Amino acid sequence: MIEEPQARSPIGKVSPTAGAPFARVMPADPLIKIRPGNSSIKSSLSEVWVHRELLYFLVWRDLKVRYKQTLLGAAWVILQPLLMAIIFTVFMSKLARVPSDSVPYPLFAYAGLLPWMFFSNAVATSSLGLLANSYMITKVYFPRIIIPMALVGVRLIDFVTASAMLVVMMVYYRVEIGRGLLFLPVLFLLTTLLTLGFSIWLAALNVKYRDVGTLLPLLLQVCMFASPIIYPSSLVPERWRLIYSLNPLAGLVEGFRASLFNLPFDWTSIGIGAAVIVVLFIYFVQAFCRIEEDIVDIM
Repeated sequence: MIEEPQARSPIGKVSPTAGAPFARVMPADPLIKIRPGNSSIKSSLSEVWVHRELLYFLVWRDLKVRYKQTLLGAAWVILQPLLMAIIFTVFMSKLARVPSDSVPYPLFAYAGLLPWMFFSNAVATSSLGLLANSYMITKVYFPRIIIPMALVGVRLIDFVTASAMLVVMMVYYRVEIGRGLLFLPVLFLLTTLLTLGFSIWLAALNVKYRDVGTLLPLLLQVCMFASPIIYPSSLVPERWRLIYSLNPLAGLVEGFRASLFNLPFDWTSIGIGAAVIVVLFIYFVQAFCRIEEDIVDIM
């Protein structure tokens, strides 16, 4: 942190102190402005590492608050994607006859819903994170980026927990595991990076423009149907396939299925998606660093 001297305004204001023998002339602009010393990705990550204990505390706090007054507790983490997979199986597979690339449709839908629900739930909750924790932000300094990171960490634990049901379903349907499973950690890392980037960007943007929180649920719904969550990307016409790959979720979701069910990888879609994710993450972190300086003043 550095203190940046501000130019003293020639026009001051009179202190309204009653009974003072002499009026005190106060400057219209602040003499000292507190801001981060270096707004860069490297410095932001360094500050997060220094405050890593706070990050762990916020993750643990949010986990306890979520399941404090629920009947089923953490079981909702598994029930939510499972119930959605059952609904989509009835309407998309049984009625609409949507293909599933030779994979049983309940397994096909559940494998697509897992990364999607991690992304959508994390982005939705993180976008409100800074506003919900304004009582902390306005009282003490700490890296503001920690708040959306903690909320993403909570959803990351949900993602890992819900994956246990996927293992059970794969055993039930006797899915053969291939070498593609070794690529699963890379896809997991890319999904986390994409989710974290959007979460920190929208959290800062929602502080500045409050209607972002209103528009976000609609955008997430559109994004879901624009990604191969409940249908395979093979249904997309070949002439639109390259443009479709610019949606990073398309390559990630299909990559998850290919890795889990021993299907062929679409390396073009995964490569384009990975490049888009890296570029977006760098841009989003830099955008957050620029807005972070004015977050307290806006609140």
